[in-house]
Amino acid sequence: MASPIADPFASLRRDIAAGNLRPVYLLHGEEGYYIDRLVEDFENLLPEADRAFNLYQLYAPETSMDTVMEVARRYPMMADRQVVIVKEAHAIRADQLNKLHSYAERPSESTVLVIACRGAVAKGKELIDAVKKNGVIFESKRLTDRNVGPVISELIKAHNLTVDPKALAMLRDYIGCDVAKLYNEITKLATILGKGAQVTPEVVERNIGISKDYNNFELTDAIAARDVAKAFRIAEYFRANPKNNPTVVTVVTLFNLFSNLLIYHYTRDKSPSGYMDALGFRNQWQLRPYETAARSYNVRQTIEIISALRDFDRKTKGVGSRMNEYDLFRDLLFHIFTARGILD
Repeated sequence: MASPIADPFASLRRDIAAGNLRPVYLLHGEEGYYIDRLVEDFENLLPEADRAFNLYQLYAPETSMDTVMEVARRYPMMADRQVVIVKEAHAIRADQLNKLHSYAERPSESTVLVIACRGAVAKGKELIDAVKKNGVIFESKRLTDRNVGPVISELIKAHNLTVDPKALAMLRDYIGCDVAKLYNEITKLATILGKGAQVTPEVVERNIGISKDYNNFELTDAIAARDVAKAFRIAEYFRANPKNNPTVVTVVTLFNLFSNLLIYHYTRDKSPSGYMDALGFRNQWQLRPYETAARSYNVRQTIEIISALRDFDRKTKGVGSRMNEYDLFRDLLFHIFTARGILD
């Protein structure tokens, strides 16, 4: 299954770079990074000598849509094409933005009109329908904990690199859903390693600064296997290095472990493919922690631990406790390892 986010973005950038252009583009959505990069690509579409007369950057809150359409219908000056970019289009009313539908229905072939709604989904059905017919709509969706791993994997592949499963988990925990950091770190690794190299835990530790022995990947492995000593060693390392190991990231990782384990327990089809379908996994190696954890924690224990994780999250936010978050985390680990499956 291809990445739902990285592929349309990469494909659109390739089209822009190759000059495979449509007359109208609507860029919208909550994730600003993709829209910013695409706007930069459109800004650089013209040779530098042509930009003074044929690149228009208009700000929607300060410009009427009638003016936008007038500019878009002009002929380029001593060039084959002009580029008109409407920025901050999310900041005007939907009925105002929708006025552009009359232009989008009959766009000028010598103009590339880019409408950028950064941080919001565009409204205006007539405009959307017209752009669908004559142009391109790109929705920039936020990454989620569930799809960030596949996006990282696809981006590494796009840089002609391969990645070790543990290294992928380390990157996922470190980067989280920060798209700008994702692209910066993967690009850095690609520059350092070169084509055909593998991203290993040692590479991540050396170039990004995440310990290959003390991280959330190792912690979840230790908890899944009931390796108490290792889990508490990692917890002490986290306490000593809080900047790179915030408990808010760790608790999300553990919540994913046990919530997926609950799905694993209740999956009727006990074959590897059945588990992969239920959990939305693409590779069988992703099942290994759950195969181990299922032998360590039954259904009732898993439910109790999920409740403990939610209680930990509340307490770290100051609800019902003023303890240090790493002290609370030690208590959480103790609760996990001693869970008896007693439910309220």
